[in-house]
Amino acid sequence: MMQSRRKVAVICISLANGGAEKSSSMLTNMLVDKGFNVHTIIIKDEVIYDFSGKLFNLGAFKSENDNILKRIGHLKVLRRYLVNEGIDIVIDNRTRNKSLKEFIYLFYIYSGFNIIYVVRSAYLQNYFPKYRWLAKAMIKRSSKIVGVSKNIAVKVNALYQTNKALHIYNPVSKVSQSPINIPKPYILFLGRIDNHAKNFELLLDAYRLSALPDNQIKLKIYGHGPDETWLKHKIDLFNLSSDVELHSFNMEPEQILREAYFLVLTSNYEGFPRVLIESLSVGTPVISVDCESGPNEIIFNEENGLLVEKGNATLLANAFNRFIFDKEMYNKCKNNAQASVRTYYQENIVMQWEQILNHI
Repeated sequence: MMQSRRKVAVICISLANGGAEKSSSMLTNMLVDKGFNVHTIIIKDEVIYDFSGKLFNLGAFKSENDNILKRIGHLKVLRRYLVNEGIDIVIDNRTRNKSLKEFIYLFYIYSGFNIIYVVRSAYLQNYFPKYRWLAKAMIKRSSKIVGVSKNIAVKVNALYQTNKALHIYNPVSKVSQSPINIPKPYILFLGRIDNHAKNFELLLDAYRLSALPDNQIKLKIYGHGPDETWLKHKIDLFNLSSDVELHSFNMEPEQILREAYFLVLTSNYEGFPRVLIESLSVGTPVISVDCESGPNEIIFNEENGLLVEKGNATLLANAFNRFIFDKEMYNKCKNNAQASVRTYYQENIVMQWEQILNHI
């Protein structure tokens, strides 16, 4: 390990459950391996993923009954920590859609620090407050804006007339094992159970229109979120309870991915969906709608997966059928899967982070 250099605070909502949280935890590991003095700061008291660096758990100071004065006190605690630890650079992975809170963060908590804002979704409303003057002030005071896809970086630069946004993709771990030759009879969805973002109506419509149920190929859904009850009702309504399985979130999905016939993503919008690169990294091809943003930067149509027009259940069902019945196409995509994500290996992604951090 290299000698520690600059002090970097990686701030995120938590280290549990989601793709953004997993990517943040991986970032701390990569930076520590490169010799940075990393402080991992979480807002909620939730830790599942492995991380590196000194942990500052702001969530441990909180309770559900905290009044406004206690909440302000928590912000003071965070400011004091950054100052006392002599942090050089803050990498902010939080969602940032509450104007008053972001005003306080910008002009009080982050005052005097170099800031890198990370934007992890094409739904920019989650990462910049609605008041344009405040969003532009955040960008002006920042050192860089890092979008997790090219689409996001371009969109931020265009919307806010800046050139500070660039893209650094989410990393994926290198997998040494070979793909499974004979997958088990199921297709897979992994992600948050949130219909607004993930569009489960499209997923269920396409599945029931496809030949998969008649061929005893199940749909397995792993995740949790606000729409779990709604999703169970939809599955019953469509008479799919014997064909669709719901499972709780799995923090180590590698074996589930490896055994699946293929992974499917039906989102209305994304950032850079790490579930796609994780699936490809273990040799499992993918089918995704061409939503904004990420899938068309990961999937090379008919090379490592199939990219389908967003919102069209019939076309998506046809893609499902094609992977089942067109063995030549399926095997081609499966054989190309692992090689197609080499550019996202951690050793490649951390070099980009290192270059930015060393030039601030």
